[in-house]
Amino acid sequence: MTEPIVYIVDDDEAARDSLALLLNFRGYRSRAFASAEDCLAVWQADWRGCLLLDLRMSGMDGLALQQALSERGSRLPVVFLTGHGDIAHARAALKGGAIDFLEKPYSEDSLLEAVREAIARDTRQHAVHSHAEEITARMARLSERERQVMLLAIAGKPNREIATELAISPRTVEVFKSRMMEKMQARSLPELVRMCLDALPEDGPSRN
Repeated sequence: MTEPIVYIVDDDEAARDSLALLLNFRGYRSRAFASAEDCLAVWQADWRGCLLLDLRMSGMDGLALQQALSERGSRLPVVFLTGHGDIAHARAALKGGAIDFLEKPYSEDSLLEAVREAIARDTRQHAVHSHAEEITARMARLSERERQVMLLAIAGKPNREIATELAISPRTVEVFKSRMMEKMQARSLPELVRMCLDALPEDGPSRN
């Protein structure tokens, strides 16, 4: 697992250095950028940790960077830091998924609490995403017939109805179901249903 890093984006060199020093002293790894553009140019999808983002910067501002990262699929939690906060900007930041909006001068405790919360959220998100990816990988190992049986089974169809719909015998359904459950590493049908809910799109499974 990649160690969490606190990514600092602030065009004020003194502010960047101060934040990095504080975070490093408190045991956090950090990486600083002098502009939103610099951060965006090297951003990687596997970054773990959180983003400390100044709201107003020359060039691309903090809200624009937040939006750009979101469009690239970033799930990195964002904490905004600003000396020029107002309700409209705070609302926009939080609506965009930021977990906190701290106005300068903020206290050391409030900053560290926001960082702890952001990293904890990232850890939870990563665990959920990793679990879904593992379930999807198991599904990919199913044959087409095993996948058909699985989707009908989680829809609540008994073996005889599955057999009729797929034009195979109930005994053959049992064979495919046994293989499917083994590949999915599911100990019961309720567990299989939970796996599929975790991994399949919200609009539900498709048989096509």
